[in-house]
Amino acid sequence: MPSLSVLLGVAGGGAIGSLLRFGVGRLLPTASTAMPWGTLGINVAGSFALGLLAGASMLRPDASPALRAFLGVGLLGGFTTFSTFSLETVVLAQSTSLAKATAYVLLSVGLAVVAAAAGFSLTRA
Repeated sequence: MPSLSVLLGVAGGGAIGSLLRFGVGRLLPTASTAMPWGTLGINVAGSFALGLLAGASMLRPDASPALRAFLGVGLLGGFTTFSTFSLETVVLAQSTSLAKATAYVLLSVGLAVVAAAAGFSLTRA
């Protein structure tokens, strides 16, 4: 069983990450027929940040487990939006075109993986 500090870190980080995600969604609303750039940006930025965190954690294995849980599982888990991404893909496919939905999937996955690798690599430089 994780310690209370780890559990509180996940819960607190999740709350903050979710609020950040909500705020970005309010700042960058997406019409059902437009490309969901806000969600794409969140997933790419979150993937980059998680890559940085993973790389830094490998360099500092003595880092606080509660802090790692707060940042990785909590904050970034609450901030990134894979379930929203999935639903937006379905909506794009049904309301506009399969080509736009396919482009969104390829951009989301491709850019998020590149961002995670870049974040991870920065800790190795």
